[in-house]
Amino acid sequence: MKTTYLKTTILLAGMTALFGAAGFALGGQSGMVIALVFAAGMNLFAYWNSDKMILRQFKAQPVAEGAFYSMVARLAANAGLPMPRVYILPNKQPNAFATGRNPENAAVAATTSLLEMLNEDEIEGVMAHELAHVKNRDTLIMTITASIAGALSMLANFGMMFGGGTHNGQRAVPPVVAILLMIIAPLAAMIVQMMISRTREYEADRIGAEICGKPRALASALEKISGKTKIIDNIEAEENPAMAHMFIINPLHMQAIDSLFSTHPKTEERIRRLLAMQTIAPENNNPWS
Repeated sequence: MKTTYLKTTILLAGMTALFGAAGFALGGQSGMVIALVFAAGMNLFAYWNSDKMILRQFKAQPVAEGAFYSMVARLAANAGLPMPRVYILPNKQPNAFATGRNPENAAVAATTSLLEMLNEDEIEGVMAHELAHVKNRDTLIMTITASIAGALSMLANFGMMFGGGTHNGQRAVPPVVAILLMIIAPLAAMIVQMMISRTREYEADRIGAEICGKPRALASALEKISGKTKIIDNIEAEENPAMAHMFIINPLHMQAIDSLFSTHPKTEERIRRLLAMQTIAPENNNPWS
């Protein structure tokens, strides 16, 4: 876990350094300050309201009783977490996600098709994975990276407007270099953001398996969900691709390009790692036993 957090810290530091360099080169001090103010304002709003916006976008229906709610309550207790809000999404693609700025304000959601397709052990594995994201405060980490990426995008858009950075009365970079930075800086930020997302998915798989004690069931769920997401559309996610990193499996059909630009690691590798874990607790009714 320490290695994972170190990698995340290094990547965040790299994004911050990239932001400073791009700001100086593209907009100088004035451009950097103005872009940062706008980005900070947007992300401050997102910090307090992103969970509500996301749940509304996916037409999430709150759940306050029943077997699914009780399952999440049991898993949250296992993880030592406050009870999150629980939602069901009316969506034909089997998937799930977690949102919220901290464990005290968290929400977890699963699609109706996921609850219909998976058995109880597999659903537990999926929801334990989402609670692991809550426990690790991954939603906050991704908010920070999105903030920096957003600021870089704004600098790229406004860089030429401010005439490029200057130093001692001279342009910091030639116009051609500034134009290249306008293209490269947001792209680099996006790559780092996706690298952080992939790192957090591996950790959520591991901790989720510990929470539910059923790594094999989670592996089975990942295989089933991955197969269906390739052939079933998630219209809301396709319309808002920036939300793709939230889901347990990439909901976008561009997931086939699972390389530098993917928000999720390869499902096969995630399954391999889960199956390599020793069984933490008895796995009853587990199709992988």
